Amino acid sequence: MGGPATPPDGRRPRWSKDADKYLLPHEKPPVVATRRHWAVLAVPVAKGGPLLAVGLWLMVLDPANRLPTTAGFLVLVGALVYLALRAGEWWMRHFIVTNRRVLLTSGIIVRTVALLPLRRITDLTYKETLFGQLLGYGTFRFESAGQQQALSEITFLPRADVLYRDVSDLLFGGNGADKGDDEGEAEPSPRRPRRSPQPSPDRRGREATADGGRDTQPIPPVPPRRPGSP
Repeated sequence: MGGPATPPDGRRPRWSKDADKYLLPHEKPPVVATRRHWAVLAVPVAKGGPLLAVGLWLMVLDPANRLPTTAGFLVLVGALVYLALRAGEWWMRHFIVTNRRVLLTSGIIVRTVALLPLRRITDLTYKETLFGQLLGYGTFRFESAGQQQALSEITFLPRADVLYRDVSDLLFGGNGADKGDDEGEAEPSPRRPRRSPQPSPDRRGREATADGGRDTQPIPPVPPRRPGSP
């Protein structure tokens, strides 16, 4: 998922709302904008599925008995809430890469934005497991200068091979990341070579006399010796 914020059909993708809120004007449109692969929901489904089955079984076990029916209903509602929260978290989390920063937005009620400037990334590792090769997802591991970052590892990225080439081109390719600081301001121009200092007026005055000549005169020639003189 990526591209312009307003596609031809007029429907804006969900990530474009995060782009409008958290990106700077010169960072739009982002180079990469996607949510994680749907395979990330496999673990929540594996945990919530048995609870759903247990809840339904308790509800139909003895409909006349209120105790197992009520317990089954509570288990069923709890499992549905758990699955809904995990699905909502997957839907609202976006991985965004611009020409300056890497961002990960998450949260349903309380939104959280973790960012990492591109110029601080020193290395990028791409890992693809066997299931990742079959289903089409991978893991990015960022290494940056300084202390541990919140965006050190991003899992379950779809089309990770394509995203890896795009991000690598930003970091190490010919295009490169835009120059600038972490806030988006342009960096100062490179230092110009130092010019040789001009002579001071006092020095020039010592080198030249008032009539335009120099204060040192040539040494007069020595007169020739007379014969027989000591």
